[in-house]
Amino acid sequence: MNYLIRITSLIIVILSLNNISEAKLLVSKLYSDHMVIQRNQPIIVWGWAEANATIKISFNNLEHTSIVNDKGDWKVTLPMMKEGGPFEMIISSSDEKIVIMDILIGDVWLCSGQSNMEWIVANSNNAEDEIKNSYDNKLRHFAIPNTSSEKPENDILGGDWKISNPQNTGEFSATAYFFAKELRKHVDVPIGLINSSWGGSRIETWMSAKSININNQQELMDEVKNQAELEYINQLKKFQQIFPGISDIDLGMRNDQPLWAATDLDESDWKDIVVPIFWEDAGFNGLDGIGWYRLTFYLTPEEAKGEFELGLGKIDDSDISWLNGIKVGEMTQAWDQPRVYKIPSNVLNEGKNVLCVRVDDTGGAGGIWGDVSSVYLKSLTLVKPLAGNWKFRIGAVKRTEIATNQIPTLLYNRMIHPIINFPIKGVIWYQGESNANNVEDAFKYRKVFSDMIKDWRASWNVGDFPFLFVQLANYREPVEQPYDSPWAMIRESQSDVLTLPNTGQAVIIDIGNANDVHPRDKQNVGLRLSLAARKIAYGENIVFSGPTYKSSKIKNGKMIISFDNIGSGLVCKDKYGYVKGFAIAGADKKFIWASAFIEKNKIVVWNEKIKKPKYVRYGWADNPDDLNLYNEEGLPGCPFRTDKKDR
Repeated sequence: MNYLIRITSLIIVILSLNNISEAKLLVSKLYSDHMVIQRNQPIIVWGWAEANATIKISFNNLEHTSIVNDKGDWKVTLPMMKEGGPFEMIISSSDEKIVIMDILIGDVWLCSGQSNMEWIVANSNNAEDEIKNSYDNKLRHFAIPNTSSEKPENDILGGDWKISNPQNTGEFSATAYFFAKELRKHVDVPIGLINSSWGGSRIETWMSAKSININNQQELMDEVKNQAELEYINQLKKFQQIFPGISDIDLGMRNDQPLWAATDLDESDWKDIVVPIFWEDAGFNGLDGIGWYRLTFYLTPEEAKGEFELGLGKIDDSDISWLNGIKVGEMTQAWDQPRVYKIPSNVLNEGKNVLCVRVDDTGGAGGIWGDVSSVYLKSLTLVKPLAGNWKFRIGAVKRTEIATNQIPTLLYNRMIHPIINFPIKGVIWYQGESNANNVEDAFKYRKVFSDMIKDWRASWNVGDFPFLFVQLANYREPVEQPYDSPWAMIRESQSDVLTLPNTGQAVIIDIGNANDVHPRDKQNVGLRLSLAARKIAYGENIVFSGPTYKSSKIKNGKMIISFDNIGSGLVCKDKYGYVKGFAIAGADKKFIWASAFIEKNKIVVWNEKIKKPKYVRYGWADNPDDLNLYNEEGLPGCPFRTDKKDR
C-alpha cells in the first residue's frame, strides 16, 4: 500500500513539473497578489514568454500590449498613476493568463543592508504588543530570499507580499516595519516594503561589477581567496608572537581528549583575561579560532556540598566546559544563548577546583561575554561570582570560511539587479558592521558607500531618489581612555555621504547595547528614519536630525564648537549640566577626556592639561557609553572629530 502511494505521489509531482515547464508566460515575482506599486512614476511590468508572442496587460481600466522579443523578454510601461486600490491586473498571451489580485498603489521603499535590517519584529522590544496591534491593510512587506550569483540575474528566486497583521508582521524586517508604521501616521498612502537584506554582508557585495571595476568574476574570486589566505597568515604570525607554536590545529585537544582541562596543567605561559568580555576587546583582535579559558577557585568543605548551577554568560560561538576535568556542558553555534549547566554533587572538591572552557569562534567577535552577573556558581547555600580575572590561551587560529555575502557583486547580482525595473520611492539602508573590522577598512567605507549609492541610482536611472541610512549604534564595552575606534570611523564615513543629494542619516548612538550588535529598540530606529523621510522624501518642514558638527574656534585655551540641526536648542541630559563624551588634544593629537558645557547653543570644551588645544572629538569610540547631547526635539548629537582633514 505504501509503495502504491509513493508511486502515485511521484506521478503527481512529475505531472505538476510538466505543467510548470509548459507555462510560457511568466512575470517578475515581484508582481504577485497584495503587491504595492509606486505611485506617480511610470509602471514597468516585465517578464518572459514565447518569442514574438503578443502580451496584453489590463490594469485600472487601461489596456496595453507589447511584443515579446527574440530572446523571450517582454516589458510593458504603463502611465503613472496616483495612489489607490485595490486593483486587479490581468496579463495574457494566447491562451495563457496571469491574474494578480489586491494591488495597491502608493509608495515603495527598498530596505537593504545586513542583520540589523534583516532583524525581525518578533525579536524586537515589546514584540508581543507590537504584533498584536499590527493590523494595517495598507502596509505590506516583501522579503527577497537570501541568494547570490556570479552574474546579474533577471528575476529574484521567490517571495510573497504579506499584509501587516498579527499573522504576518512578526516576520517583517523590524527596522522597515517601524519606519513604515511611523510614515503611515503622516503620509496617507499605502506603503510597500521590499526587504533585500542579508546578515553579515559587506557593502561591496551589494555593488555592481561596473561600480567596482570588475571585468572578470573568476579573477575576483581568486583575488578574494588569496586576500583571505594572506589575512590568515598575518593573523597567525601575530598570535604566534604571543603563543609560539600555534597553528590551525587545536593544541589543547589530542584524539578528542582535552589536554588543557587537566587540573594540574602548567599555566605559566597563559595570559590574563577579564571575563566576561569579547576576546577582541581583551587584546586578541581579529582572532577567529579556538580559545581556552581556565579559572582556579577554592571551596570550603561546607561550600562544596550538594548540587550546583554553573553560569558562564553567553559564549560566541560554541563551547565545551569542564570542571575538575569532568565535562559538564556543551553548546554549539549559540553565540547569544546564556550557558547554564547543572553540576552533579560529586564534581566539585573541597579546596581547589579548576574550571575550563573551550570556545570555538567561527568569525566576528568571540569569547565569553554578557553581564558580569551571568558568570557564577551557585547552590542552595552558596552564590559565588566567577567574573573577573581568568587565564587564557589560544588553541588554534582558523581560516574563516569565505561567505558569499562577503564577496563583491554577488548579492547585487541576485537580490538587487532583478528588481531595478521596479519603481521605488527610495531606499532605507542599515549596514556597516561588517566593514568595521579595523580603522583602515572603516575609513575606506566612505568612498565605497558613496559609490554604492551612485551605483544604485544609476541602476534605476530615475534620478537621485531618497537614500536614507542608519548610523551604527554604540556597541562593545566602554573604554577608559580615548582611542582610534573602527566603529567611530565607520560612523564618520557614513556621515560623509550626506554631501550627496537627497541623503539622510538616523543617528542611534544612544540606543545600542554594549553586549549585542543587534539593538532590540528598532522602534526608535524606524522613527528616526521616518523623520528623515518626511523631510527629504515628502518635503515636511520638521526637525529630522540631532545636532551635527558645523565649526570650531579656539578662545582662551578652550574650544568653542558650533552645530547645525540644533532645532529649538541644544540640551544636555545631565542635572549638573556636564556634556559627556568629549576628548581634546593639542597639535600632538594625544587625546584626553575633556570637560564640556552648553553656552548659547554652542559647546565649550577644555582640559586644564591642554594649554594650546587644537582638536576635539565627540563620541569617538565603539561605545561612547553615556552621551547626553541632544536638541530640544530629543534627537541625539552625531559623533564627530575636528582632526578629520589631517588624516
